[in-house]
Amino acid sequence: MAFRIPRPKGLTGQIVLALVLGLALGVILNVIVSQPLFTESTQQVDANAGYYVLKDNTPVYDSLEATKPVLTLQQSDSVKLVSGSAQQDRLQIESPDPKLSAEQDYFVQKNSVRQKGFIFHWLQNGILHLIGSIFIASLKLLVVPLVFVSLVCGTASLDDITKLGRIGGKTLALYLFTTSVAITLAMLAAVLIQPGGGLSIATDASFQAKQAPPLVETLINIFPTNPLKSMVEGEMLQIIVFSGLFGVALTLIGDHGQRLLSIFNDLNEAIMKMVMMIMIVAPYGVFCLIAKVFLEQGIDAIIPLGKYFLVVLLVLIVHANLTYLSILRFIGRLNPITFIKKFKSVPMFAFSTASSGATIPITLENVEHKLGVKNSIASFTIPLGATINMDGTAIMQGVATIFISQVYGVDIGIQGMLMVILTATLASVGTAAVPGVGLITLAMVLNQVGLPVEGIGLIIGVDRLLDMARTAVNVTGDAVVSCVVAKSEGALDEDVFDNMESSS
Repeated sequence: MAFRIPRPKGLTGQIVLALVLGLALGVILNVIVSQPLFTESTQQVDANAGYYVLKDNTPVYDSLEATKPVLTLQQSDSVKLVSGSAQQDRLQIESPDPKLSAEQDYFVQKNSVRQKGFIFHWLQNGILHLIGSIFIASLKLLVVPLVFVSLVCGTASLDDITKLGRIGGKTLALYLFTTSVAITLAMLAAVLIQPGGGLSIATDASFQAKQAPPLVETLINIFPTNPLKSMVEGEMLQIIVFSGLFGVALTLIGDHGQRLLSIFNDLNEAIMKMVMMIMIVAPYGVFCLIAKVFLEQGIDAIIPLGKYFLVVLLVLIVHANLTYLSILRFIGRLNPITFIKKFKSVPMFAFSTASSGATIPITLENVEHKLGVKNSIASFTIPLGATINMDGTAIMQGVATIFISQVYGVDIGIQGMLMVILTATLASVGTAAVPGVGLITLAMVLNQVGLPVEGIGLIIGVDRLLDMARTAVNVTGDAVVSCVVAKSEGALDEDVFDNMESSS
């Protein structure tokens, strides 16, 4: 009888299986491609073959003796060898950047590159990249139409327009509260465990931080001048503002608005059906995304920063299970165990995508149909949370700040810690619409307490893996806040929330 891997019936089980298989395949393939290019029996390689960079931040030197790099290459960047023989453990390569002189000699460490083969061409940059990218693109395809249509329906269905301001105030207050708790827990854990204590790391790492825009500019940019442009560019806060205003307008124009609202309700049903269609193939997309990440990163990326990695992971788990579930139990008066059982597939899904924005369709569908939150609440709190809920990022910033201060031997003191908490919490709203906001706000925090921004370069190696875990925590926070706000507004169907038949 042929051996078959049992296929779980529920979507949650299928996603778990996809995560495990993808991780295992990625690690195995990473071990294969990480084998040394040069061994005792191999002292010469084919200079005419295609080669690529194995790891991020691979240094390029302008001489055999140089210790300071003139450039750093990123993972999977292509390089062309001048010679297949190693000199002093370095390989000579052609100029890797048009900005560098073509007359100069350039060198990389001999085992920092690998020859392009089957795994690189057909798996890493082939099947896994293709399926994973199509899956993410399919999700992003639905984000803007779903947020626009769903929020118009939700806002227009409010019987009292003044509720919108009250709902917004409660939502924003809860998101700010959980963010401040998150960074406080992170800094407390980092101080107690000391992930950077006694650690000797070369501190010539570099990082160029983007400049965060002024708070006034950020607030002005929330209001769109061209709603179609906002939708094309995926400016979520601008879409939320326009959708809310449009929904309010439908309510105020009476029967004309009701006729148009019925069309939006039908559109909402069609988009939700598209979400369910994508969920059918979700396990395959999750498998390819996870396999590619661990093929590229491997377990080796974690080892040098293992203590930092584990502290961030520990605080993320504690925050998700202690802070969120306590809010759900004591403020929302809802059963945390029921919540976990019914929502568990979404964090796993978010882990694979590493994008709260891409996960909006799945989060919204689960919050409405499994947790019983009415569309009038969920259509506002979920997109807003995907934009400004920075709990996972705040945890990374808290641990990273203490870690960097310990590595550089700088004591920021109690006053510095309080400044970090205040800066990171306010920045979660003040820079909500800025791309790459996590590293920008971390640079702001480091500057605020007098730590070198270059320290970010120390932790960038494991940030991709931690980003996946942070996203899982963030979407959980979005759902918890949605449930609590809905309960306070009488917009939570507790029969749906307590019905365990819809938990698979």
